Amino acid sequence: MIAVMLAVTAVPSHAEEGGFEGIFRNALYGGLAGALVGGALLAFTHRPADHLDYLGYGAAGGILAGAAYGTVRAATALAEVENGSVKIAMPTIVPDYVPARGSRTEGGVIISAQVLRGKF
Repeated sequence: MIAVMLAVTAVPSHAEEGGFEGIFRNALYGGLAGALVGGALLAFTHRPADHLDYLGYGAAGGILAGAAYGTVRAATALAEVENGSVKIAMPTIVPDYVPARGSRTEGGVIISAQVLRGKF
């Protein structure tokens, strides 16, 4: 119960997120969500104690999905400025969901690609 409470709690972040940190966080949340789904599937079995491996399978699948999502989110930009040098790379197109804010705006899916990244 404490792990679920800690996973749901939102903490504002004031620093720039690193690539590994985002991948790790998404893999952790994916593992927790997958374990919850695996636990929910136990309710549909005749003998839940005989199928506790569903928790492990759900957690493993969630970790893989979370790591894949985090990797896509941490993809490189078209041009990146680092230590005074410019690196050119192929940008990754990232879909993202934007929730509705208030009653006048509508949420939806946006597609974005980073063009320039750097510390200025």
